[in-house]
Parts: sequence; structure tokens; C-alpha cells
Amino acid sequence: MAGTGAAEVDGAGQRPALRRGAVEEADRLWGLRTRCVRELCSTAYRPEVIAQWAASPPPAQYRDLIARGGCVVAEDGAGQLLGYGILDTAGNEIDALFVDPDRGGRGIGQALMQALQALADPARPLVLSASLNAVPFYLRCGFQALREESYPHPSGVALASVRMQRG
Repeated sequence: MAGTGAAEVDGAGQRPALRRGAVEEADRLWGLRTRCVRELCSTAYRPEVIAQWAASPPPAQYRDLIARGGCVVAEDGAGQLLGYGILDTAGNEIDALFVDPDRGGRGIGQALMQALQALADPARPLVLSASLNAVPFYLRCGFQALREESYPHPSGVALASVRMQRG
């Protein structure tokens, strides 16, 4: 159930399988990210921002972050992608966390967040730049808003976001 920390995939209470992501699946992960931008972020951003953001290719460091072991993938028992998160271990920063729009509210994001936190350096604050639609989720995960900012997305679009920190 969402908010309880117990991730539920279906009515039978099946928990998602979490594993490290691999560079070879970067395009599959980017596809989910693009779908999330179009379907979920459109509630907080203008159509022209969504169009440019969604059309952007993966930034150069995307595959590097996955290769460094900072990617966690959530799948169901059949191997269907439910979501993923990426931690930039050098900066102790969550670079991405996306859940299939059809699977939201089932604790998958919470499970991914817990896995990313386990990879993070506990001696340093964990930080992120949250899209406006994701701020309530991160607040529920114990993050605090530090400031509003304009995130310079690699696509060239400046995204309104909120800098957040935990710890």
C-alpha cells in the first residue's frame, strides 16, 4: 500500500523484484522516463516544455551513472518494468526516479527510494532536484524542500524544480 513502505504490485500483494540496472537496458529505462514525462509531468508544466523535455535523448552521463552501479530497477514476476531509480554516487544525488504511470500509488516508488537510500553515503545528505509534480512524493519520503530553482536540463529546457535534501 502506498505510504506504508510495503510495495504491492497486484491485489495478491506481490512485491516488485528489485535489482541493479544494466547499461544494456538504458534505452528501455529512458522509454519509461519519456512516458512519465508526457503523462505525469504534464500536470505541472506547459505543453511546450513537456514536448522539448520528452523529445530529448539520454544525456551523456546517463549510461555512466547506470554503469557505476547506481541504478535500481523494479520489475514484476514476469519481468515487466515497473519503475527505476538512479543515484549519482559521487554527488550523493538522486538523478532519476520513475514509476510506470499505470502502477502509481502501489508503493513501487517507495521501494525504489529505499533501495537508492541504501546505496547512498549515509555520512552525507542525500539530495535531488524534484520536478514540481513529484515534490509531494519526496516530502512523504522524508525530504525537505530547500529552495525553488531552475534545473538546467540537458535538453536545453530550464525546468522549474525544487531542490530537496534528506539527512
